[in-house]
Amino acid sequence: MIHRRAALGLMAGAGAALGGCGRQDGITRLTFWAMGNEGTHVPALMPDFEAANPGVRVEVQPQPWSAAHQKLLTAYAGASLPDVSQVGNTWVAELAAIGALSPTPDVAADLLQDQFPAVLETNRIQGRAVATPWYVDTRLLFCRTDRLAQAGYGSVPTDWAEWKKAMHAVRRVGGEGTYAILLPVNEFEQLLTFGLQGDQPLLRDRDTRGNFASDSFLAALSFYRSLFDEGLAPVASASQISNVWTEFARGWFSFYFSGPWTIGDMKARLPAAVQPHWMTAGVPGPTGPGASAPGGSSLAVFRASPHQEAAWKLVRYLSDPAVQARFNGLTGSLPARPSAWSAPAVVSDPYIAPFRAQLARARAVPKVPEWERIVTEMQIVAERMVRGQFTVREAGAEINRRADRLLEKRRWMLDQGRAA
Repeated sequence: MIHRRAALGLMAGAGAALGGCGRQDGITRLTFWAMGNEGTHVPALMPDFEAANPGVRVEVQPQPWSAAHQKLLTAYAGASLPDVSQVGNTWVAELAAIGALSPTPDVAADLLQDQFPAVLETNRIQGRAVATPWYVDTRLLFCRTDRLAQAGYGSVPTDWAEWKKAMHAVRRVGGEGTYAILLPVNEFEQLLTFGLQGDQPLLRDRDTRGNFASDSFLAALSFYRSLFDEGLAPVASASQISNVWTEFARGWFSFYFSGPWTIGDMKARLPAAVQPHWMTAGVPGPTGPGASAPGGSSLAVFRASPHQEAAWKLVRYLSDPAVQARFNGLTGSLPARPSAWSAPAVVSDPYIAPFRAQLARARAVPKVPEWERIVTEMQIVAERMVRGQFTVREAGAEINRRADRLLEKRRWMLDQGRAA
């Protein structure tokens, strides 16, 4: 991956992007990069768009998620970005920092209405939207309702203390060799979710230093560690779990953090005997229903595209609530526009309903280009804490040290007056 510093250095020397296939025979030809499952299914939506816009043709170019981030930065450096692209929400700050994104124009300002606030906030840089939410996700709990019922609980408790009691009861029901929850130690998302419950920010001093030694994050670290110390979660990485669906079905664990993409997997992979006995549930917090990080993908129009008007027409079409509801039927991706959630296929699915409530409680993560590297370091330190190499306080201080190192360039830029 091209680091932000390298991309900034290349920016001055890069020429104007080619912006797709251009205009030939009176037809504007847009290139649209779409990733993963979306790249497979979004072409089915293009005929209706092209029928409504006879002067525009769209070439969808599918990209693998594993290479998409690097490919976008490489394309920026090589002046070969597409007109429009799907981008991960956590990439927005980095792409904005190198000047690649076209801010939302006034004629498209209405696209910023009818949005989940925390998701929209991830697309704002310095108060201005530079990308448009396309679909949303967040993480919450998938749980074995039969195990909960056997443990004496009709639903997942909403606060940490009662939830932990329920987990102990579930483990007793499962018996020797079982656990209550799977928290892969090589994944940062679960600890980040716990960390978002506090009233103190994860970064401080204008997002130039870590705040992982704050009382609220130390409480999250302590709760996270206690789940391992008390035998409720196995000390295992995702690579050590041969098959999540098989282990969930046999009751090796009864709680699992994941996103809406897992609904389809559960429906397709769990045996028939287990199908009636699982459900989604909101994230518990310290004293009641908790927060989570807003996720999903956005639609970005690049500054270098010579087809700004046509590109924003495509964004408008894909943002239409009816089109988003149709896209949900094709991919299972949750609509970014709350009004699209009234579509029959969305509103009738009981597994989806908790996601809407959870998204209403979502909290945006810091919008700095270094964020993905910071949470990776957070995960590395947390795993070492779980394995006994750090105390909770030592882990908080170590995460701060690593975050501060990664944010050194940002501090310098602010000191020089070159960043807001």
